[in-house]
Amino acid sequence: MSGIGKGLGTVEVALRWDPSPLGSPAHDLDLLAAVYTASDPAGPPAHWVSFERRSPDGTVFLDRDSRTGQGLGYDEVMKLDLGRMAERHVRVLVGVVLQQGAGRLVFGDVAGTGVRVREDRTELSRHGLAEVADARAATVAEFTRDPSGAWRFQPVLRGYDLDPDAFLATMGADGAS
Repeated sequence: MSGIGKGLGTVEVALRWDPSPLGSPAHDLDLLAAVYTASDPAGPPAHWVSFERRSPDGTVFLDRDSRTGQGLGYDEVMKLDLGRMAERHVRVLVGVVLQQGAGRLVFGDVAGTGVRVREDRTELSRHGLAEVADARAATVAEFTRDPSGAWRFQPVLRGYDLDPDAFLATMGADGAS
């Protein structure tokens, strides 16, 4: 936490996966975030961030992007500066999508998946995607602003059998606070 009762400040959501087997098409997983307003916290999002994008106010951005899962540690890292978000923004969902360029793939087809959520060096959550092995997209973290204005984290893992565009249009409707 940022301080006693002050809620979260800047958080990081990181995604890892093992490269596909030698000779197979690369597995490409992507982090994305959807930001919702107080007037419509269940969607559609006020704005969203995915590969090669950042939020209009610069509070959400992809710090590291991978198309193969090669490398050490976490392959994609998204930063969310919750403390700088406009008051009208009250909910942020972070999801993972599995690009379908090499045919229909689900998370169970990808080895070594993992998601970590942390603020500074404090780990808030760490899990894999085995629970949503049959999904092509998943919501992996939810941040909500409470009535005092403090941001809170709710661990969440919901899988969807949707392509990236359909997932983005649907992800906020489930579990709205």
